[in-house]
Amino acid sequence: MSILGQQIAKTLLPGMVVPDELEALFAWIESNNLFIDTKAGRIGFLFPKKELKSGWTDTQRPGGTNIEFFAEGNVNLHYWFGHDRANILDRLCAFAKTGAEGSMAAFWIDDLGKQCIVHMGSGSGSVLCCVLAETALDFLRLIAIGYDEICWNDAFAYPPNSPHYDSGLYVHPNVKYQDWVRKTFAVSIPRRATAIVKNPAEMNDTNSSDRFCKWVEQNAG
Repeated sequence: MSILGQQIAKTLLPGMVVPDELEALFAWIESNNLFIDTKAGRIGFLFPKKELKSGWTDTQRPGGTNIEFFAEGNVNLHYWFGHDRANILDRLCAFAKTGAEGSMAAFWIDDLGKQCIVHMGSGSGSVLCCVLAETALDFLRLIAIGYDEICWNDAFAYPPNSPHYDSGLYVHPNVKYQDWVRKTFAVSIPRRATAIVKNPAEMNDTNSSDRFCKWVEQNAG
């Protein structure tokens, strides 16, 4: 098992696993030296940090979706929920930073005992709060599409760099990662996030059809 996978596995709560597809991603990250080691643990990326920084200008950057993988667990989720009830916090395990403003992706065990991947918006920037992907493979496909970050659901109905949603930054695709996903899993990569994220709900949405958003609304505060 990869070092990143081992570290994330140690933060998992009962009933959770590191899916095989994510472990394959972590192994790919480490084999391509796309990580740094810190006192808190290993952080993995999809694109070399030095190349990302050197190629970043006011109008464009390389690297596809900017996301960081690390063993966060649920130690800080009491801040997000506003309480420390173990029966709620133990249903979640954060494993990735999806936005520079602090948004996270996490494993979640739903009411039927199924593990899926959800988004937890920071609230200070992104307010996206929904099931991101029903399966780990769909999550890998989602982050291969090429959005700047996957925390901004306003862009999900359009392809990356669409004139209908102009962020002012052109993000060049991460071709190496896209090719790895296609070849390793024999899948296609959709053009839009809405092919995978079916109900991109937001915090405080009381009428959402997304089951994670509903659960959060019932158990936050």
